Amino acid sequence: MNKKLKEKILEALSSVLPITLIVAFLSITIAPLSVGTLVLFLVGAMLLIVGMGFFSLGSDMSMMPIGDGIGAQLTRSKNLLLIIGIGLLIGTVITIAEPDLKVLATQVPAVPDMVLILTVAVGVGLFLVVAMLRTIFRIKLSHMLIAFYLLVFILSIFVPNDFIPVAFDSGGVTTGPITVPFIMALGIGMASIRGDKNSQDDSFGLVALCSIGPILAVMLLGIFYNPSTANYQPSTISDPSTTVDVAQAFGSNFPVYFEEVLVALVPILVFSILFQLISHFFRRKQLVKVGVGMVYTFIGLVLFLTGANVGFMPAGQFIGSSIAASPYKWLLIPIGMVIGYFIVTAEPAVHVLNRQVEEISQGAIPQKSMRLCLSIGVAVSIGLSMVRVLTGISIYWILIPGYAIAIGLTFFVPPIFTGIAFDSGGVASGPMTATFLLPFAMGACESLGGNILNDAFGVVAMVAMTPLITIQLMGLIYKKKMARIADDAAKENADDADDIIDYEEISE
Repeated sequence: MNKKLKEKILEALSSVLPITLIVAFLSITIAPLSVGTLVLFLVGAMLLIVGMGFFSLGSDMSMMPIGDGIGAQLTRSKNLLLIIGIGLLIGTVITIAEPDLKVLATQVPAVPDMVLILTVAVGVGLFLVVAMLRTIFRIKLSHMLIAFYLLVFILSIFVPNDFIPVAFDSGGVTTGPITVPFIMALGIGMASIRGDKNSQDDSFGLVALCSIGPILAVMLLGIFYNPSTANYQPSTISDPSTTVDVAQAFGSNFPVYFEEVLVALVPILVFSILFQLISHFFRRKQLVKVGVGMVYTFIGLVLFLTGANVGFMPAGQFIGSSIAASPYKWLLIPIGMVIGYFIVTAEPAVHVLNRQVEEISQGAIPQKSMRLCLSIGVAVSIGLSMVRVLTGISIYWILIPGYAIAIGLTFFVPPIFTGIAFDSGGVASGPMTATFLLPFAMGACESLGGNILNDAFGVVAMVAMTPLITIQLMGLIYKKKMARIADDAAKENADDADDIIDYEEISE
């Protein structure tokens, strides 16, 4: 086996193993799973581990270099019309192909699926253009975030209540494992060409702004269509009784995700071919490496999405339902927090973000610190989500103060942490949230007799919000640490200067 692939698979094993052990423990204590559901979950976990290994290596070999190269070449061209056209096209086409967007479309039956998909995709495309122009014209990210989130909350006043959680969820759903590595690399490539002292700070922020576009798009749809209902129709979760049923469940879904991932990667492949034909950016050996990386990425995503959707979704919904139906329904909060703490490390795009942050910061922001802050953030978000499920309180009571704190922190932390924090929100709310945490909340809400659309949906939005705060708090700690180091260095230099003066006086 390829040495690097082996390392990536072992890294994935360490990420998936904790959540696997937690589910296994719950299945023999307060939430006994049927044998069929448990086998589905365990097979799904194995597919996740292998899939994450392939995806992680493939992303490093192909998605990141392609995005980085396109971003660098666009910046060098200094052709605004070309940048706007390419940005709009890339953002729209890649988002249409994002598998998670199809799931979102089924959540709003009052709006035709293709209308919703196209509107959200155009929203991402427009905001990718905005994000690219921000990098070129060196506009401060915090100012744009304040303006756009203020617009989001003002617009939400006119949106039907049933659309609010779905609209905020869409911001996380559309920044999935396919779009995130490419868009992140695009931003890093564009910033690297500038070469000024603030280019490092502007390497991040594209994902953050692209996450706002879908929120505004779904809100506008809610206002425009003004539907009388937006009831969610949950999909039927199977409970296989034999190992043959388990094999058939995975076997019948492999072709589905094979096709979805193929459709999703084709636009990136087409863009990369056109880019190479025009720019001749990659040499022959690099092209071979990129090609192999695309194959690895394809294999990884097919395995990962099949494992997550077929294996994890039934387990998440059943565990949530069982705990809520027990006399100890309050355990939803601590158990949800523990699951949230560990499950975020199983998000494939999180590993991509953490590596990029460590590389761009030249090791000043280590992957270990990023993982800890993301885990704490997601744990808090799932705890708050379970409070919503148990009490039915409006998502506004959490989102408005949360975003106010997040935006307020932007005035006190180094700019690079603002970009990383708001990017991490979109990255953390990926397929693992949609296939395990959302069904977990739905199962609990259904057992409690709550409104699934209002009380269960919003989990993705919560997961996308809390890392904005925890990563920026890490930025505050980092800022104080750097200030203390600078003070110590200044004091040491002052002491050395005093010693020199004393020596000169003695010599005289």
